[in-house]
Amino acid sequence: MTQTQPALFVPHGAPTFALRPGAAGAALVRLAKSLPAPRAIVIVSAHWDTAVPTVGFAERPETIHDFWGFPEELYGLNYPATGCREAAEEVVAAIRAAGLPVEKDAARGLDHGAWIPLRLMFPEADVPVIPLSIQSRGGATQAYKLGQALAPLAARGFLVIASG
Repeated sequence: MTQTQPALFVPHGAPTFALRPGAAGAALVRLAKSLPAPRAIVIVSAHWDTAVPTVGFAERPETIHDFWGFPEELYGLNYPATGCREAAEEVVAAIRAAGLPVEKDAARGLDHGAWIPLRLMFPEADVPVIPLSIQSRGGATQAYKLGQALAPLAARGFLVIASG
């Protein structure tokens, strides 16, 4: 039986958080261990901003190193997540059911706002990951509407994580 998941807002910090996660990283590890096993993760990163909600459909989302001038070892880190077309379609359907426009991106990978916390929380990369964009130009009203659209997914085992 699938358990209802919470919605989380977690830090991703500067890219060096991946190398030196400290107390915040340890707290993310503990938090993930306390959660029921998710069916899939919807990750909303502040670093993917689009005009309308866009859902990533990549079968193997690329680890995007969207930063420059940091220690070389950061550029060698990867998060070997898998996607899930069926789960991504459920996210699209939930957004549409709320009356919001939605688009699909077949190639979108995971930027550091997504892969850094996921690498700490789910180091085995054994839960499908569905990236979802933000719409900063829509302000708080748009964010609220999108959150309301995603809320029913929690009862179906989707863990919704926003990262900032």
